[in-house]
Amino acid sequence: MTENRRGKRVGSLIQEELSRFLIEDVQGQVPGLITVTRVEVTADLMTAHVYLSVFGGGDTEVLLALLEKRKGYIRKILASRIKLKYNPQLFFSLDPAPEDEEKLDRLFEMAKKHES
Repeated sequence: MTENRRGKRVGSLIQEELSRFLIEDVQGQVPGLITVTRVEVTADLMTAHVYLSVFGGGDTEVLLALLEKRKGYIRKILASRIKLKYNPQLFFSLDPAPEDEEKLDRLFEMAKKHES
């Protein structure tokens, strides 16, 4: 239980600092609003899966390529801002949750129309 709580706390710290970094350094390079939706850290705190959303028409492939290219620099920035024994490996991916929510909203709208 302690590991889980610790992982969530570390994930929250990474999410906060990474969000700040994206606003300061990346936001102007990719159109749209970039949001870190969640960070899942493994129990050993060696790996962090970062889930992102882009609102407003940003090219997600360009964003992921940019983050992948600058991954070492991002880890260095996080290490200077968050004092951890080990600096976790970062894996970036798009968060499917906003798209899933949008699909559900459309389905609910269709169901309401069929009831009427």
